[in-house]
Amino acid sequence: MQKQFFTMLQLQHAMNTKVHPEWIAQHFEWYRALWIECGELMDHQGYKWWKKQTPETEQVKLEIVDIWHFGLSMVITRFNGDLQAGAESMEAELGATVRSNDGVLLATEALAGHTLRSKDFSVGKFWDLLLAAGMSADELFTAYVGKNVLNFFRQDHGYKDGSYIKQWHGREDNEHLVEIVAALDPSADDFSDQLYAGLAARYATLA
Repeated sequence: MQKQFFTMLQLQHAMNTKVHPEWIAQHFEWYRALWIECGELMDHQGYKWWKKQTPETEQVKLEIVDIWHFGLSMVITRFNGDLQAGAESMEAELGATVRSNDGVLLATEALAGHTLRSKDFSVGKFWDLLLAAGMSADELFTAYVGKNVLNFFRQDHGYKDGSYIKQWHGREDNEHLVEIVAALDPSADDFSDQLYAGLAARYATLA
């Protein structure tokens, strides 16, 4: 897992730097964004006993990926940009944590509660949530890298100034992303580069 952790930390650091070159020194409230995402996840999972609700599984997984973005940012901040130390710490914490068998709602509350109390990120509690939602480590890696690369692609093609075209030949860029990812090997060292190139080729042709 350490290799995947390091890759994801690299990508998150690059994305945060694109937003603000000195982002670590800004002391952004990553913990607040994380627990609010937990609340949004609860809505998708469904907690209202007074009405009929069906868990929106795919939306829950998307929220988990969003939570992971903020968690990675908190790890990078904790180690002041030392990504290797961050990756090693994450692997060590994951290996030392006793897994919980809680369902999605309890696992989400445990993560949010820890985040509010410590203003820090628990890899172990996040992993409990990941497993409770039926996601694997490989699924998290692929989904995270895909979303990160798409975010970069959007920024590079005018997302901020409004010139980016989100509908490509009648379908949203997210749909094209899924197809491109499915045709690639997520274990390849240049997976993110291949993915970006695939997006660029489709965008040039269809958008």
